[in-house]
Amino acid sequence: MKLLEEKILKEGTVLDGNILKVASFLNQKLDVDFIGKMGSEIADIYRNDNVTKILTIETSGIAIAFAAAQKIGCPVVFAKKHRTTNINGDVYSASAFSFTHQLNYNIIVPTEFLDKNDRIVIVDDFLANGNALDGLIEIVNKSGATLVGCTCAIEKGFQHGGDKLRDKGIRIESLAIIEKMSPEGITFRCN
Repeated sequence: MKLLEEKILKEGTVLDGNILKVASFLNQKLDVDFIGKMGSEIADIYRNDNVTKILTIETSGIAIAFAAAQKIGCPVVFAKKHRTTNINGDVYSASAFSFTHQLNYNIIVPTEFLDKNDRIVIVDDFLANGNALDGLIEIVNKSGATLVGCTCAIEKGFQHGGDKLRDKGIRIESLAIIEKMSPEGITFRCN
């Protein structure tokens, strides 16, 4: 998505540790119109796939998942990173390591929200090493649902998480793939 690449170049900042800060439009301050365009792009990718639900992980993936689900016309389900007092039934759970936070989470989704009849697209903000997607894919598999594909706004191609998942036969449709990045500049993978 050329518009996303342009937005990253204009507003993104590369920090130490291979962190791309896009807080001005995606992770803290939300550019609602732009996120709507990303949602439209995701909906176009999956328009013929009969998607019934979008699955994401809290928190930064929710806005993009919502925008895509609104265009597709399906609900969003998000995995929580912590069990809370209002979750009191059976859950699907998996381990997911956050590259940004450098923490391992036991993510959970109540079993009532996913079932074997669902056709699910996973949506998230970043794809680095693929650990968050691995956890979400495990939850989809435990539910018996069909995984249609995964879409991330920004994939860090140089960390090879997307390549690893593609090698397993999983459909990965990232809106922008960064091939190289440093404080001096960002290079995108040509599609």
